[in-house]
Amino acid sequence: MFQVRVKADFAAAHFLRDYHGKCENLHGHNYKVYAHVQGKNLDEGGMLLDFTELKEALKAVCEKLDHTNLNDIAFFEQNPSAERIAMYIYNGIIKLIPSLKKTDGEAAYLYAIDVFETDNNRARFMPD
Repeated sequence: MFQVRVKADFAAAHFLRDYHGKCENLHGHNYKVYAHVQGKNLDEGGMLLDFTELKEALKAVCEKLDHTNLNDIAFFEQNPSAERIAMYIYNGIIKLIPSLKKTDGEAAYLYAIDVFETDNNRARFMPD
């Protein structure tokens, strides 16, 4: 099994409803995002996936979130948790690179999205 990972970042504000703590207030994060792809087979060039293709897709999705109030984006249902942000980014990459949707386990697929709100706090989304 081979794996590759790329990174992007964005800055955004949000607040969490039904949290009952200081994160109910509007605040911001400098998010770090990692996209992980894995698969069993390499292409003719000896690569699982071109890093550039994956980096460009991840960057394009993150740019839509950069310097926004995440609560204003309908996808998050007014509660943009790190978990929902990870799912949003996964869905965005799959729209841009449909071949990365998990199928038979042989082809390269988007294995996981990690979203770090801080260096110590991470949420991960993995498709079924």
